[in-house]
Amino acid sequence: MRQPSGAEIAAIYDKNAAAYDQQIGWFERVVLGDARHWVTARATGKVVEFAVGTGLNLPNYGAEVRQVIGIDLSSRMLGIAGERVRRLGLTHVQLRHGDVQDVDLPDGVVDTVVSTFSFCTVPDPDRAAAEAFRLLTPGGRFVLAEHGPATSAPWRTVLRLAQPLALRFSADHLLRDPIPYLTAAGFVIEESHRGGRGGITFRVLARKPALLAGPDPE
Repeated sequence: MRQPSGAEIAAIYDKNAAAYDQQIGWFERVVLGDARHWVTARATGKVVEFAVGTGLNLPNYGAEVRQVIGIDLSSRMLGIAGERVRRLGLTHVQLRHGDVQDVDLPDGVVDTVVSTFSFCTVPDPDRAAAEAFRLLTPGGRFVLAEHGPATSAPWRTVLRLAQPLALRFSADHLLRDPIPYLTAAGFVIEESHRGGRGGITFRVLARKPALLAGPDPE
């Protein structure tokens, strides 16, 4: 099926914003498991969160995180995130309307990039992975939770049958394995775990290699 455009994805999430927390909360409890705390516990320093959505991750960042820049295409999702930021007094959080495939930040200024269940909807995941790599300092982390191809045969069948409807109505690719996009961008995979029903949930810690030391001065 045709890949939805960024504008179409934004419209889908604008429409579903009010119900999103309830829907994803149920899906995480029943199918995906609790991957958000795993991801946010591995974030440090200056963080860019891809597709921050309604800000469900924002209260979970620890003291090691000094700043969070959350980016999303959907204005209504960001509006809910903004209410959460104000209600919880999260003064270290900044929200931006934008495209994670083209982030308005300089190269190498971020310590951690976070993505939870967003690579499934990005139109070009290769481009998004490359953008994460660009933003990170040498040695910086990309911490990701995503759903993808199941390890269980029955669940693989279910996802394959559901894929056309998921893509049409939610811009959701159910069968994307996120790891090849990260390795193609240059990341080194340090941790990779599978969980959730049928093993559909990925928890991945990838690192941008540190700069190689130059020759010793003579």
